[in-house]
Order: sequence, then C-alpha cells, then structure tokens
Amino acid sequence: MNFWLVKTEPEAYAWATLIKDGATAWTGVRNFQARNNLRGMGRGDFVLFYHSGEAKEIVGVARVAKEAYADPTAEAGDWSAVDLKPVKALTTPVVLATIKAYAVLKEMALVRNSRLSVTPVTKVQFERVLKLGTTRL
Repeated sequence: MNFWLVKTEPEAYAWATLIKDGATAWTGVRNFQARNNLRGMGRGDFVLFYHSGEAKEIVGVARVAKEAYADPTAEAGDWSAVDLKPVKALTTPVVLATIKAYAVLKEMALVRNSRLSVTPVTKVQFERVLKLGTTRL
C-alpha cells in the first residue's frame, strides 16, 4: 500500500463536496509529475485531502477506488484520472504551519514542491498527520 496527498482549492472541490458526493473522479491534473503520481496510485491506497488557497490544511482521508484511467476531461494529450472515495474527516485539520514545524513532515513534497497537486507521502508522514489530526482509521 502507498500513501498520497491531493490538493484542491475548497472553492473548486471541497472535502464537504466529496463527502456529499460519496466519490469523485480526480480529473483535470495537467502536470506530468502529478500525472505520473496518479498513475502510481493503487486501489485501496490512502490519500490525504489538502485544501490549498487560503485554508492550507489537510482536512480528510480518502481512498483510491479506481486506479488510473484516461482523463475524460482532457481534450488532448495523455492525461490520467483516478476515482477517490472519502474515508474520514480529520478531527482536527492539520495546517501547513504545523506541517512545517515537524522534521518528518517538512520533507513532504507538499512543502518542498508546493505547486504539485498530487504527491506521494510516506507511511510515517501519513501516520504523523493522523496523530496530529487526532484521527484514527
């Protein structure tokens, strides 16, 4: 099993919307490295859900429900999408300032390459986020 983080501005697609929808196709990724990360996702992998923009916080945990397939929103090019299902909201959202305060977390691609919308996360980082978010799965 692998662990991931996806970023979205809450105005574009919020955690609350994923909860309401029950699942979503994660489409519209137009960065080659992020696309390759989507292609690396396996069914059942855990995904941290990050609100970017003004919020800057991890708010929930989702799972990959369907592995990479051709992105139906792509008009041209070789782009991919995955399907995500919500698992659980974090009891306490983990803000970017907190992430940057922990050595193991400030090594996350979220901090090192903030423009990337889909990134891998280590198991240790994933577990630390859950602990900081006072959340158990």
